[in-house]
Amino acid sequence: MEESAVTTESMVSLVEYIARNLVDDPDSVKVVTKQGEDSVIIELTVAKDDMGKVIGKQGRIAKAIRTVVRAASVKSETKFTVDIV
Repeated sequence: MEESAVTTESMVSLVEYIARNLVDDPDSVKVVTKQGEDSVIIELTVAKDDMGKVIGKQGRIAKAIRTVVRAASVKSETKFTVDIV
């Protein structure tokens, strides 16, 4: 059985892809990683006007992005956290 390697770069690409397709100004999307105590923190930054599109009503889109990242990294030993700043 072949395991797919989940890397930090692939998770950054996933978050960036999702965000770029949600916003009006895809060039303003920036994704940066930071090493936390027990996880890798993925910081997503978008234009001020696009913040509502990434967060969504009552935070539903932000929650969905976090769920997708968690599901994609389930076979990885690394825990990923998405912060929208």
